[in-house]
Formats: sequence, structure tokens, C-alpha cells
Amino acid sequence: MGEIILYDGDCNLCDHSVQFIIKRDDKALYKFASIQSDIGKELLSNYNISEYNDSFILIENNQCYFKSTAALRICKNLKGAWKLLYIFLLLPRRFRDIFYNIIGKNRYRWFGKRNSCMLPSPEIKKRFL
Repeated sequence: MGEIILYDGDCNLCDHSVQFIIKRDDKALYKFASIQSDIGKELLSNYNISEYNDSFILIENNQCYFKSTAALRICKNLKGAWKLLYIFLLLPRRFRDIFYNIIGKNRYRWFGKRNSCMLPSPEIKKRFL
């Protein structure tokens, strides 16, 4: 199935992150599923991930990556200077996730929640599970 990004479909920040990745993923490497979708719930169950996981999740080579690790591994495959952020994986995860957790806990307050789903174009729609 390839690399899959699970995201909170209700979160504006998460939706913008998905759009950001799509624009910079020239190889269409990533597929997307919201954690609220049937396939998202199935993947959470298959990988024994808590439904209440407060994280962007990357499933790559049948392994799950969470929080800053997921984000930085995704950056590695994006066009432009974004791939340089991958070097931050050298920092201890505990340190990297401090910033991720602050944003994650405040994302609805700072960025809001979505009232409706985005309607992707036909070429982008095939990237959503």
C-alpha cells in the first residue's frame, strides 16, 4: 500500500499539513487517511495504535512513526529545502517531541476545527484512502 499518513481529519492544522505535503510530494509517495475514516480506524487497529493518539502518524515499510519522528521522516521525501529538516532526527526524540506536544495539545484552540471535509481534485483524490 506504500507510505500512509494518518491525520486528524477534524483539525485545520492537520488538513493544512496534508495540503503542504501534497504540494511538495512530486513522486506522490504518500497516501492519506483521516483517523476518523473507516480505513483510518482499521489501520489504527491493525497497528495497535490508540484511537486517541494525539499524533500525525506515518506508516512506512510496515512500521509506525509518531509525532516529530513522523514529520521529519516525511520531510526527507519532500522537494526543496524541507528535506534538510531530516537532520533533526539526530536530536533526542524526547527533546523534539516537546515542541510537537505543545502544538498538538493546542492545535484546535490555535488553528480551529473543520466543519466539513475538503473536496480534493480528481488527481489528488486517488491519494486518499
